[in-house]
Amino acid sequence: MFGASSQTSEAMAGPRPPRAHVRPAAADYAWQDEPALFDALDTGPAGLDKQQIEDRLDRDGENQAVHEKPPHWAFQLAHTFWNPFIIVLLVLAVVQLFTTDDLTGPVIIAVMVGISALLGFTQEFRSSRAAERLKAMVRNTATVTRRASDGHSERIEVPVIELVAGDIVHLSAGDMVPADLRLLAAKDLFLSQAILTGESIPVEKAAHARRQTSELPVEPLDLASVCYMGTNVVSGSASAVVVATGPRTYLGSLAHTLTGVRAETSFDRGVKSVSWLLIRFMAVMVPIVFLIQGFGKGNWLEAFLFAISVAVGLTPEMLPLIVTANLAKGALAMSKRKVVVKQLNAIQNFGAMDVLCTDKTGTLTLDRIVLEQHLDLHGDESDDALEYGYLNSHFQTGLKNLMDKAVLSHRDLEASVARWRVVDEIPFDFQRRRMSVVLCAADAASGFDGELLICKGAVEEMLSICACAREGGRDIPMTDERRDAIRAMTHELNEDGLRVLIVAIRRQPAPGRAYGVADEEGLTAIGCLAFLDPPKDTARTAIAALHQHGVHVKVITGDNEAVTRKICREVGLDVEQSVLGRDIEDLDDAALDERVAHTTVFAKMSPLQKARVVTSLQRQGHTVGFLGDGINDAPALRHADVGISVDTATDIAKESADIILLEKNLMVLEEGVLEGRVTFGNIIKYIKMTASSNFGNVLSMLVASIFLPFLPMLPLQILVLNLLYDLSQLSIPFDRMDEEYVRKPRKWDAGDIGRFMFRIGPTSSVFDITTFLLLWFWFGANAPAHQAFFQSGWFVESLITQTLVVHMIRTRKIPFVQSAASAPVLALTSAIIAVGIALPYTLLGHKLGMVELPPVYFAWLAATVAAYCVLTQIVKAMFVRRFARWL
Repeated sequence: MFGASSQTSEAMAGPRPPRAHVRPAAADYAWQDEPALFDALDTGPAGLDKQQIEDRLDRDGENQAVHEKPPHWAFQLAHTFWNPFIIVLLVLAVVQLFTTDDLTGPVIIAVMVGISALLGFTQEFRSSRAAERLKAMVRNTATVTRRASDGHSERIEVPVIELVAGDIVHLSAGDMVPADLRLLAAKDLFLSQAILTGESIPVEKAAHARRQTSELPVEPLDLASVCYMGTNVVSGSASAVVVATGPRTYLGSLAHTLTGVRAETSFDRGVKSVSWLLIRFMAVMVPIVFLIQGFGKGNWLEAFLFAISVAVGLTPEMLPLIVTANLAKGALAMSKRKVVVKQLNAIQNFGAMDVLCTDKTGTLTLDRIVLEQHLDLHGDESDDALEYGYLNSHFQTGLKNLMDKAVLSHRDLEASVARWRVVDEIPFDFQRRRMSVVLCAADAASGFDGELLICKGAVEEMLSICACAREGGRDIPMTDERRDAIRAMTHELNEDGLRVLIVAIRRQPAPGRAYGVADEEGLTAIGCLAFLDPPKDTARTAIAALHQHGVHVKVITGDNEAVTRKICREVGLDVEQSVLGRDIEDLDDAALDERVAHTTVFAKMSPLQKARVVTSLQRQGHTVGFLGDGINDAPALRHADVGISVDTATDIAKESADIILLEKNLMVLEEGVLEGRVTFGNIIKYIKMTASSNFGNVLSMLVASIFLPFLPMLPLQILVLNLLYDLSQLSIPFDRMDEEYVRKPRKWDAGDIGRFMFRIGPTSSVFDITTFLLLWFWFGANAPAHQAFFQSGWFVESLITQTLVVHMIRTRKIPFVQSAASAPVLALTSAIIAVGIALPYTLLGHKLGMVELPPVYFAWLAATVAAYCVLTQIVKAMFVRRFARWL
């Protein structure tokens, strides 16, 4: 079904869209009577035929009002240039273009920008198209009445996008309204319109609302007979006719206010904080280099060009590409495990997750509920309890849950069904936790005069409305002692892992009016139905694996506490601490945080209580995932850092989720966590390498600028060095992570990256300075006439150490020995080192101002590089001991 949330809030609904100046087409049908309505829409109670549907689809298009399709490729390409690092490079290229006649520098910068932007665009374009294909695997449907080829009407499920004006739609609890509708009939229908109004309180809708006599205009959203696309059914049932689809709906008219920029996630904030850390560093260091060069050498133009080249070298222009490539690779890897990643950023949040909150049914359990026992109030087998329960499940028109299906499949009681016809029903909702049907005899000759109300629901909610109990064929008063005895009997069933519903009835004369919730009183309890939903075989293994990787599992369910504790014990969860929804209802945030921190099992929870627990965990610094598939899970899914649902979930749950499992396989969660941590780890690798390497280079240039009578490296050489280093980073998304790294959740921390940069960066500067001394004193490159030799020697040393930093920083272990990079990383970094060594011997090298280096230099260089690796490993170990972590 096109599912819905039972409750929602303004925070979930997002910004409140404007209500003025938009009059939806549906409002024009609010007061028409049915004949006029059907005539205007060219339809009828039997629905539309195939030809009518095809004609209207051709005329109106698909029923899609708000769908965030990928932008046109041209916009995507333009967007790749809109990041601070690319903008900095473009500004530097323009400045250099107007301050020098040599176009080589601007061309090299343009090449760097082009590589970053084009590869980033290619990766983003491919990943967005792949994400669209994956989303298409998750379909939303609606229940409609349509005319078959033989002329008879039939009730069928159709994709929501195929709805057309004139379709007859049927709604029940859990449905999201699939188009703008005019109600034909409604029973206790309450809708949440929070997506349109921001108001969390559900509103009642009715098919035959009276026209307002006031001269004041009626707000379209206040029309009781009209339901708008995107709102969802909290309780009740209805039938309605579609009056507007797609962009002609009220939601479609507001599409520009409901799509586009999403709320900033922790991932977005993390990337932004690191980006601005690097930009602030560049803004401080580049002017210092410029001033030292200008005052020291007296050539301000040369100092300016040198400072620009340093700025280019400090710019991590590959960051957007590396981030997108890593996220896309993670999403594609998850798709092979039948997991749809709706938001790429959710991959990293998956890895950062340290608390997973999950519903019980269908996640920890097999989601194959069977009716184990049908008992009287003493615990003996009772056919009456089964028959009344069967009639209730058969005649209800709402969303049949797994227990209804279990009752109907337990035994064929169609002969009993044939004796009755439905008069009315009181639909299920999550506050009453029960539902009722009202029947009368199908044959007047049966001797039954009057109507029979059959109600089934949760134990406590049913006992509160029962005045009598049936024992031995007699109805006796329901005393407190008898209620306690029934509670004790059902509690024993709960302790055995059985879920229990009580069945009760009331016979009465026909009241001559529609039934409502107030009629659920004075009932006679008949017996109970006990259901078994055993735990999954993989649940214990999956939970143990999540614990091993630093993810604590908490169960938040609307189900019975005893049943929940039983299942949790069987899957290896600690059940010493458990609370009920009523226990936290009146707690303030501080008291709730204390309670939530030490509790594993939350039972009898309402939808908003589930969301409140998730928010409490987030306040305590946790990254929270929520796994759920029900109507009542939608608020928690929206509040969680990463919402996880399944393909068989109600549609509001799927719409609220970031990640959708096409199979209910708990082991996929562990794989998702590991994939998220690998993705995050590879992104952080690039940031660590770039930040520390850039800081070391700038420090070396400051030292060289102070003491050398010439530039330590020509501006063009710096640009080529940076280009080659950037190319060496392109294989990072394909690298592996150490097993130790993925054992714990990982989060963004710009402060830690700064501390790492200021400790590892100077390590390379130490050996840059030793190289300066070697070239100055040993090889005699101590005069402007020998500056080409000096610059060539430092270029090669700097490129090798910068490229080797990929291997040094990618792991806390000893590189190459205890942890080797993946084949693509080894191949690309080796190729870049080879190019760097060969460059001074080529025509291009000579044009860049380089000269050939003697073989003995490479012997010294090998010793320098070996010493650099040893010192970097020592500093790494000191950093880990000092801060007890590896980034």
